[in-house]
Amino acid sequence: MGKLVRDKIPQIIKDDGKRPIIRTLSTEEYLKELDIKLNEEVAEYQADKSIEEMADVLEVLNAICVARGYSLEELEKVRKEKCESRGAFKERIYWEGNR
Repeated sequence: MGKLVRDKIPQIIKDDGKRPIIRTLSTEEYLKELDIKLNEEVAEYQADKSIEEMADVLEVLNAICVARGYSLEELEKVRKEKCESRGAFKERIYWEGNR
C-alpha cells in the first residue's frame, strides 16, 4: 500500500540504488491523501512531541490550504480574525461546563 510522500523522496530512493514506483495523484486523490497524511503526522507528533514533527504537521497543513484553493496569506488572515474575535490558547483556559 502506498502513501503520499514529500517531493524529493523518489530521488532519495534512486540515490540509494532503488527504483521507486510512483504516480501523480488526481486532485481528488491528493486531497484525500493529504487528509490521511495530516492524521499520520499528528499521530507522529503526539508520540514524539518534537519540533521536527510539528514542522511536518505544518507542512501538510500548508499543502492542504493551497490544494483547497486558499493562499497561506488567507489562512493567516482567518487565523488572526478568529484570534481577535474568540481569542487564542495562550491563557490555558480549560472549560469544564456550565452551572
